[in-house]
Amino acid sequence: MESVAITLFPFLLVIVAICFSFCDANSNVLCIESERNALLKFKNDLVDPSNRLSSWVKGGDCCKWLGVVCHNSTGHINQLHLAAPLPVPHFDAPVAEWEAYHRSKNNSPLRGKIISSLLELKHLSSLDLSNNNFRSNIPKFLGMLRSLTYLNLSHAQFQGGIPHNLGNLSKLQYLDLGGNYLKPKSLQWVSGLSFLQYLDLSYADLRKATDWLQATFQHPSLLELHLSACSLEDDPSPINVNSTKSLVVLNLSENNFSSVPMSIFGLHGLLSIDLSSNSLEGPISDYFRNISFLEVFDLSGNLLNSFTPNSLFSLNHLQFLNLSSNEIDQDVSEILLSLSRCCLDCLESLDMSHNHLFGHLIDQLGHFKNLAHLSLAANNISGPIPLSIRELSSLKFFDVSENQLNGTFPDCFGQLESLETLNLGCNLLEGVVSETHFSNIKRLTTLEASQNRLRFQPNSSWILPFQYMSNAGISDILPTWFLNLSTQFEYLNLSYNQLKGGISHLNVREFVDLRSNRFTGPLPRVFPTLQYLMLSNNSFSGPLFKLVCNPLRKGPMECLAIKGNLLSGEILDCWNHWRGLDYLNLENNNLTGKIPPSLGHLNLSVLNLRNNDMFGELPSTLQLSTSLIMLDLSDNHFSGSVPTRIGDKLSKLEILSLRSNNFEGHIPQKICQLQSLRILDLGNNNISGSIPKCFSNLSAMANKSNQNSYMFQWSITRTNLFCMRILLVLKGRVDEYSTTLGLVTRMCLSTNRLIGAIPKELGSLVELQSLNLSGNLLIGNRPNEIGNMELESLDLSMNQLNGEIPSSFSNLNFLNHFNVSYNNLTGQIPTSTQLQSFGNFSYMGNHLYGPPLTKNRSTYRTPTNVANNGSRILGFVMGFSSVVAPLFYIRSWRHEYYRKLDHIGRKLYMSLGYYG
Repeated sequence: MESVAITLFPFLLVIVAICFSFCDANSNVLCIESERNALLKFKNDLVDPSNRLSSWVKGGDCCKWLGVVCHNSTGHINQLHLAAPLPVPHFDAPVAEWEAYHRSKNNSPLRGKIISSLLELKHLSSLDLSNNNFRSNIPKFLGMLRSLTYLNLSHAQFQGGIPHNLGNLSKLQYLDLGGNYLKPKSLQWVSGLSFLQYLDLSYADLRKATDWLQATFQHPSLLELHLSACSLEDDPSPINVNSTKSLVVLNLSENNFSSVPMSIFGLHGLLSIDLSSNSLEGPISDYFRNISFLEVFDLSGNLLNSFTPNSLFSLNHLQFLNLSSNEIDQDVSEILLSLSRCCLDCLESLDMSHNHLFGHLIDQLGHFKNLAHLSLAANNISGPIPLSIRELSSLKFFDVSENQLNGTFPDCFGQLESLETLNLGCNLLEGVVSETHFSNIKRLTTLEASQNRLRFQPNSSWILPFQYMSNAGISDILPTWFLNLSTQFEYLNLSYNQLKGGISHLNVREFVDLRSNRFTGPLPRVFPTLQYLMLSNNSFSGPLFKLVCNPLRKGPMECLAIKGNLLSGEILDCWNHWRGLDYLNLENNNLTGKIPPSLGHLNLSVLNLRNNDMFGELPSTLQLSTSLIMLDLSDNHFSGSVPTRIGDKLSKLEILSLRSNNFEGHIPQKICQLQSLRILDLGNNNISGSIPKCFSNLSAMANKSNQNSYMFQWSITRTNLFCMRILLVLKGRVDEYSTTLGLVTRMCLSTNRLIGAIPKELGSLVELQSLNLSGNLLIGNRPNEIGNMELESLDLSMNQLNGEIPSSFSNLNFLNHFNVSYNNLTGQIPTSTQLQSFGNFSYMGNHLYGPPLTKNRSTYRTPTNVANNGSRILGFVMGFSSVVAPLFYIRSWRHEYYRKLDHIGRKLYMSLGYYG
């Protein structure tokens, strides 16, 4: 269920702020010179990457500057709104939230120092510096801006304590410090804000602020309090609360409460409580019945196990109830009956998904006349869907997926004219579904009915009324309605079906997902404003030219995913009008040619061209893609050296895969500057030289706390759109990682021509899970330091390593793949549970003995009594030289020979592994 909270007045303040940021509200006012100079001094100490403050110039009318609002009559500056872009909303966020984000995203965050020249603005009543990147303490002088009634410093990377003199802002009504890295030791200063109505300290660490309860719950004017994710714990000493001046909105989500703070039950005027994502245990407390005016109640993401009839008995105004993601093990019919006695006429949203509910849905469900959102997904509910569902005339969202519901697809759904989303997936429903089931539904946009026993058999001339029908079991040629889609559609998802046929055009304005079908023919023409196009895992063929080089595009496309098709030809150099593209995946096609230079100008976050037939050196413009998080060019024919500028410019890079190409030369030292790199795969190339000792600087592989979350921040907002995937060679086989990709740390340098010893500095990469150095020319002993790592996979096979296996290797307790075969190792295998769990194949081709080897050491020595027959040697030399000599003079023959030899060797190696 979408998170719901009541808020009293901030919405109006935000609207005013946005208006003043983009409108000229001071057309007849000239600013005061001293205040203009104060703003210019303030600007001089700021870093403004997007030149947002370009209108702030000497001699200009500061009342017309961006973000500045002056009093209509006096000309004094009374509002300063310099909020940077809003955080990227979740894909399912409301339209209004997305619109606000798009209005703001042209503004890059401000950095630098906030200086005290703002004190010259004596009449400043509103200051908004939210969503910037100051990375400093909150300036103490802000507590001297005595005229402030509104102060918003949220999500601006402030850190440290909170200045106590903020308590001097006696006129302040609205204070938002949420989303920073604050660690106050006390909240006593809040008592000085006698007119404060709104306070947000979310994400501040309040573990040392033991007075938080007194400072907030006993405040005489505070109406809305947000303390989400503040590391709050159970307080053994409740306080007395004056219920006549109690809070109205309370958010204590994402804390560490195991029981509800008793003081809450004295806040009789509460309209909204959010206690989600804590550790609340046991039954839902009966004391909640004391808060009889409650309208919004969120207990999701806890460990609650039961629902008693008395707990919500007197909540006669309850509109939104979220109990999802708990441990409630109860008959769903009992809960529905209890709710029908307290809030039958007012309940609008009910979410009890992801519990252990059982039993049947009862006819009383149809009596909740105002119910618009109902989610019972991921429980153990059985039986048929009751026909009384037809009475829910306000129902917009209905999700009962992942249960054990049986029977047929009810005809009554066709009478729910308000229904927009219907999810019946993963049940035991059966029978035929046709267009008659949706005869009166005009607003349905999403249908999910996968993993049932349903057969979807619409008439071929039927026009689809909904835009999402993923995994619905459609198996047919493309219906006529598909080619007649009107431009009213913004979103179309028909992924994971078995649709086939060609598509000439797609008149969808924003989002298209046709992944995993059987579509054929050339790529379709798309609407000029389309932002997301996902056609992966079909059989589209032909060139990219018409799609990529279309000059009629309007606005940026953010995602283009056409992997796993039959595309051919070159990627042409016409990407200049694709500015804004963030994700490009063309892997597993038949594309040829070089990477076009204009592709490097796009500043992508993800570029995946894996498994094509592309060649040539990497363009220098690739270094301009400074936002790259993932670069996968593996399984092509790229050549030249690994670009040194990768380490200089691509500081956010977390995944770099160049395996199975023709790269040569040394590994550039500047790769060691990639502090966020977690996956490095240079395997199966022609790279020579030694392994850089500076690999110890790859801090994301060395320290979990240094693993930056660029990929996580980027991917969480796109979880429902596409997954970041990469093929990794782990444990001797190729695996594809997607949902767990953020947990993988790996280095593969296998099958190259690396020489020298394995540097002991690799042992400092203690977070590395997989290390593969096989198939090189490495010599010397294995460093003892490797035994300090937490490796799950270690492959040093097919080198020229000598000496004994270090005894420290017995500390590798997490190993599930280990291979040191075909070296010159000697001595006894160290005794440990892990090393003895691997078969003979992991050790063959050495001079080793001891468990797990079953034969004595002499069996593993290399034979020395080779016959020295001169004539045989001469014949061998003549025959061998006649074949091999041209390889030394004809480069193309030599490369092809080595490639073929490597291929045969790998087949033999894997065969030995299989049978060994």
